[in-house]
Amino acid sequence: MNMTTKNNIYSEHLAAWLKAKNDKKKRGKIVAHVCFVTGVHPKSVPRSFQRTQMRRPGLGERRGRREYYTPDVIAALKYVWDTASEPCAENLHGVLADYVRILKRDNNWRHSTEATTKLLAMSLGTMKKRVTKFTRKRFLVHGKNTTNPSSIHALIPVRSGDWDTATVGTAQIDTVAHCGHTLAGDFVYTVNATDVPTLWGARRAQLNKGQTVTVTSMAQMERQIPFPMVEWHPDSGSEFINWHCKDWCEKRGVKLTRSRPNRKNDNCFVEERNGHVVRHWVGYTRLDTAEVVAALNSVYDVLTPYLNHFVASRRIVSKERIGAR
Repeated sequence: MNMTTKNNIYSEHLAAWLKAKNDKKKRGKIVAHVCFVTGVHPKSVPRSFQRTQMRRPGLGERRGRREYYTPDVIAALKYVWDTASEPCAENLHGVLADYVRILKRDNNWRHSTEATTKLLAMSLGTMKKRVTKFTRKRFLVHGKNTTNPSSIHALIPVRSGDWDTATVGTAQIDTVAHCGHTLAGDFVYTVNATDVPTLWGARRAQLNKGQTVTVTSMAQMERQIPFPMVEWHPDSGSEFINWHCKDWCEKRGVKLTRSRPNRKNDNCFVEERNGHVVRHWVGYTRLDTAEVVAALNSVYDVLTPYLNHFVASRRIVSKERIGAR
């Protein structure tokens, strides 16, 4: 029981308490009843009644403007956000009216007219604040890092800096471990790739991150990508920085570069999608069987075309510095 409820109980019994000023028996019954309801000590009840009596009218009431976007409006926004695969507010704001219209058409909209009107009038700034609350603490656990530098990293050129000049077919690639809380034993990895100029994505699941199985996943992803590969750019992980992967790329005339050690932002495009694609759709649960690999690849066979063709991506057109901001 919170203090607001307790204060309401004291206010409700205050008149009877004051009326029984000279009647100890009646006051004893009031104290016993309040103690039974609230669970407080009997000696604290008279003090609480005194504080309630001395409280000024209106004290503790919420002041200022009433809340405009009431819980029913936020519930409607959450429903559309879930239906649209939990996009960011910038992507959701432009298509919100279309989703509401389609949900109404299919008789899947159960929200009031007032809530719908307020939802459609919601500004982008307000939507950002609300969607941020939806996404906060979505997962209670975090993944573990399985990247270790290889001894042949000196033979693989480092690429860093501006990616604006990258040609189509230049992809950043990384692995995501589905290990749960422990790195012990074999478990499933997702090989995740993102073409930098087009943001076209590809991903495959595999059991462990051995050299051979990783190259096999890369070859499968190349067959899914609708343009020839020019460059693969991983981090310094041993699943990519090894002789087998290096020879495979050289035989096919594909360049292999790597990021600087401990510089995650060198692989920023694919690192973003590790979170809002792989972790978003698969989560942090431990996966460690061959059957799960086949099932997860079946999911990726449907999910990847959906993300590539139907989910919008935003790119920075220009940046302008204003003063010290």
